[in-house]
Amino acid sequence: MSLAVEAEGLKKKFGDHQALRGVDLEVPTGTVLGVLGPNGAGKTTTVRILTTLLEPDEGRARVAGYDVALQAHQVRSRIGLAGQSTAVDARLTGRENLRLVGRLYRLGRRESCARAEELLTQFDLLDAADRPTGTYSGGMRRRLDLAASLMVRPPVLFLDEPTTGLDITSRLLLWGMVREQVAAGTTVLLTTQYLEEADHLADRIVIIDSGQVIAEGTPEELKRKVGRDRLEVVVADPGRVMEARSALVRAGGDEPVTGADGRTVLVTLPDGVAAIGEAAAALAEADMELTSFVVRQPSLDDVFLALTGAQVTTDGSAA
Repeated sequence: MSLAVEAEGLKKKFGDHQALRGVDLEVPTGTVLGVLGPNGAGKTTTVRILTTLLEPDEGRARVAGYDVALQAHQVRSRIGLAGQSTAVDARLTGRENLRLVGRLYRLGRRESCARAEELLTQFDLLDAADRPTGTYSGGMRRRLDLAASLMVRPPVLFLDEPTTGLDITSRLLLWGMVREQVAAGTTVLLTTQYLEEADHLADRIVIIDSGQVIAEGTPEELKRKVGRDRLEVVVADPGRVMEARSALVRAGGDEPVTGADGRTVLVTLPDGVAAIGEAAAALAEADMELTSFVVRQPSLDDVFLALTGAQVTTDGSAA
């Protein structure tokens, strides 16, 4: 397994504040790593080190096979970066912004123009290509910023909270564009405060808190760490709730809990599909009429709260 990004023991201090306390990361080539954490956890500091914008006080890191401290030039020529704030020039048009980025990467005039047209088409910005980007909506500026980060077809792409502040439609559009890049072979390291975003895009997730990695795994592995599946059934006849609870206990579940409505019964099940089948069979044997039978997995919200103690805001972002 080849690694596009690897970091070991990254430490960084700003004055008296220890921003990173020994961060280790591995991102296999062609995958997406989601980096989650509360505000101030160290996510952006990690990205800035990996993209050569900061030097670590301790530790080492390699991106696309090159040392970020000793071979910074080689790293920069092989990465794209879209930060928390768009880096486009509001006075230039979309087309001019992309061509400028191409020239800064020394692509040459002809290649810069051709690549700009390709990206404007791909990111659905061709109709607005000759308008100053100061007139673009937030979602359009984000798309242009992502397009600019892809001018040289980088093998590794860093996205630092790229959808912060966007409406759900713009966010979904950007998710689709990220998936297209990954399908084409690009490796992505994504920091985000939107847990749903990490769940949809990331192959693996690391959670950083207080400058260190406190958990890592696939989204499903992390969910399993904090709890088992929960069965939620709604009984048609509220008078038979206790019978439903007894049936679920016989099926091997934990002690059921009755919801505030007096009709809903919640129970944590043993792992595996068999437990769900046994619960359904026990309810059927009791001739229990149900209006709902739903199995709910632990969510990344549950993982985040359990591991960091941080709440998730109403827009799905980590506070």
